[in-house]
Amino acid sequence: MNEAPSAPLVRVRGLKMHFPVHAGLLRRHVGDIKAVDDISLDVNESETLGLVGESGCGKSTAGRAVLRLYDITDGSITIDGTDISNIDQDKLRHLRPKMQMIFQDPQASLNPRMTVAGIVGEPLVEHMSLSKNERLDRIYELMDAVGLARSFANRYPHEFSGGQRQRIGIARALALHPKFIVCDEPIAALDVSIQAQVVNLLEDLQERFGLTYLFISHDLSMVRHIADRVAVMYLGKIVELAPRDELYATPLHPYTQALLSAVPEPDPVRESQRKHIILTGDVPSPANAPVGCNFCTRCPKAEDICRQIDPEFREVAPGHFTACHFVTDTTRKTAGSTAGNEANT
Repeated sequence: MNEAPSAPLVRVRGLKMHFPVHAGLLRRHVGDIKAVDDISLDVNESETLGLVGESGCGKSTAGRAVLRLYDITDGSITIDGTDISNIDQDKLRHLRPKMQMIFQDPQASLNPRMTVAGIVGEPLVEHMSLSKNERLDRIYELMDAVGLARSFANRYPHEFSGGQRQRIGIARALALHPKFIVCDEPIAALDVSIQAQVVNLLEDLQERFGLTYLFISHDLSMVRHIADRVAVMYLGKIVELAPRDELYATPLHPYTQALLSAVPEPDPVRESQRKHIILTGDVPSPANAPVGCNFCTRCPKAEDICRQIDPEFREVAPGHFTACHFVTDTTRKTAGSTAGNEANT
């Protein structure tokens, strides 16, 4: 007897995050910056969902909105069965232990006047009733988990390298035994030589503690390494979402195809034979998005319908969603056949 699939740990539906624009002497509301514009996604327990896209597309805003670090404009967010879309900050505070965030810049996200023990132990002071010795034991336990020597406990953030500071941030995020962590480009500010160490640490911690990640990044190679499924974002909308291997093998949306064509191939012979898709024009402003499909102004395949009607974000294969008027089951099979022929070449 087959068991019914469990509900996703995180369920987002129709999420919108619009920032008002005011102008003139009277500061009248003249428009909105649509940083996140009607996105829907699920994150299953113990999986990593990668969220990728170019700078300014709304990835980080989406991650912060999912954790209710902003008061959202519209939509619903359910985490571990609790709808947090509109609850007040006092009630939200009690839910914070199960959802945490790892920030992009460890230098900016750590208090320079606090020691490592103070930074890692601060959530314990705020949310748990522990004695001083119990709290210190937990701090040491967290430092061990992220690979920091216990002798560092009384040092300050400026005494550490970027990779070590990010480990401090990870330890702080783990302090309250969270279930869900938003990783907001956690390796973007680090040296290339350190990035793999931090990603491997995140994978080890996920396996050890059963964590669930929303991993935000513009590094497609790193996302391919860590993610189970990948969502591609453009100008505030998700344009494609699929299992990792399927998305990288058969991208269906023109924007995803262009992104992946820019990832270099290690084999110089295969790289010389690859076709690169060069997008023309600039990314439109989220304060003045195009009518119809957001990507129509840069899409090499755009037609009149793209400039008039916003395509539906729909499932074109089991677990594979995309928002394009011209992607059908037939085009998906053709893309898969073409990818298979290229792999055999």
